[in-house]
Amino acid sequence: MAQVLEFRLPDLGEGLTEAEIVRWLVEVGDVVAVDQPVVEVETAKAMVDVPCPYAGVVTARFGEEGSELPVGAPLITVAVGAAASTGATEASDGSAEGSGNVLVGYGTSEAPARRRRVRPTPAVPAAANGRSLAGEPVGEPDDGRRAQTAGRDASGAVATARVDESGATAAGAPEAVMDGPVPVISPLVRRLARENGLDLKELTGSGPDGLILRADVEYALRAAAVQTRTAPVPAATPATAPATTPGGTRVPLKGVRGAVADKLSRSRTEIPDATCWVDADATELMRARAAMNAAGAPKISLLALLARICTAALARFPELNSTVDMAAREIVRLDAVHLGFAAQTERGLVVPVVKDAHARDAEALSAEFARLTEAARTGSLTPAELTGGTFTLNNYGVFGVDGSTPIINHPEAAMLGVGRIVPKPWVHEGELAVRQVVQLSLTFDHRVCDGGTAGGFLRYVADCVEQPAVLLRTL
Repeated sequence: MAQVLEFRLPDLGEGLTEAEIVRWLVEVGDVVAVDQPVVEVETAKAMVDVPCPYAGVVTARFGEEGSELPVGAPLITVAVGAAASTGATEASDGSAEGSGNVLVGYGTSEAPARRRRVRPTPAVPAAANGRSLAGEPVGEPDDGRRAQTAGRDASGAVATARVDESGATAAGAPEAVMDGPVPVISPLVRRLARENGLDLKELTGSGPDGLILRADVEYALRAAAVQTRTAPVPAATPATAPATTPGGTRVPLKGVRGAVADKLSRSRTEIPDATCWVDADATELMRARAAMNAAGAPKISLLALLARICTAALARFPELNSTVDMAAREIVRLDAVHLGFAAQTERGLVVPVVKDAHARDAEALSAEFARLTEAARTGSLTPAELTGGTFTLNNYGVFGVDGSTPIINHPEAAMLGVGRIVPKPWVHEGELAVRQVVQLSLTFDHRVCDGGTAGGFLRYVADCVEQPAVLLRTL
């Protein structure tokens, strides 16, 4: 007899307490293998495929696409054991213990088994936990139509329904709404619809097999806007009026924005920070980069050169590559430099981390920055790629600003900010000249060092920017 196990939303790290279901990767009745991804979720940090630690047949799913679940809430139930394999070959060893893995890429080595449907068992009244009273998963009819939809009754229990050829509910089964998955692949399309209050279930996709495209959502939003302009505006009622305050509208602090708010508030509360800055002549650094790139591919990015300068400076001033343990009243100086860099995306500000940056040359740093930036743009960064930083490089010059006083990325001890590089009058070799000038700023935790150390670090960085040959001493 099959044993039904419940798989709950795992802890995704970094203190995250909830995740939004973006896309289900399995249906009720699918055969799944150990560590096979079953759902794609979006946290305040990244998009994550969540693998199931059990092998068997999916008997129920919890949560609709677009809804948020707290960590520890049920995701799916899986029937494991001999009875779960009826009509299908075994997907794996069927061990109820599972792999123990909670995230894709965390030690998983086996390729996920191919998903299969199981044939229907005789009609049996559905139980509240998404399986039949006989303990068997409800399968799919021979004609290939979906035989089971997970829904919620008034008490919150899962109900199942069987549908005959005409679409009517079969006798003996509780009624349920046939709510199939919305044919949308792109999370950006889902986000666009969600942010504009558009129900994707009401759209007919123009893509292959009815796939809903971004153009379909944009067309629906334009049509709704035209209808809104031409229709009379009803009076707002307390039930439908948006949450407003006098002179403004309330916007929930959730997702990336909420995570950033919590992180920065904690930094300001716990870290006594100070900032120092200096202007530097970056003309020679720009010439050195141009010479490197003229020598052939791959190209070296300016961010990679600045990162290489940072790692060299941290080798001289290791106090700034540290963290503070107030419980033990200790400063922990870290051996490796895991360099975070601020990246602005459609989801908000994220800080991908280049692991072991101190062991990479400019070419390797360029490649890793490019890879992580693309992953940030597409929303595919993993939690591992967004955590573990020891020092942050913030190039806010891309926004066209000269200076800033960055907030330290807790629990790190410092952040280097880089403004835009612009032509300015500058005294060079005793004469006034137009040079490429950049403002550098260092915000540091005053508990780990005093101004002399911070100033020495910043001055070394400025010297390397003005005279890249200084780096040869540490290469």
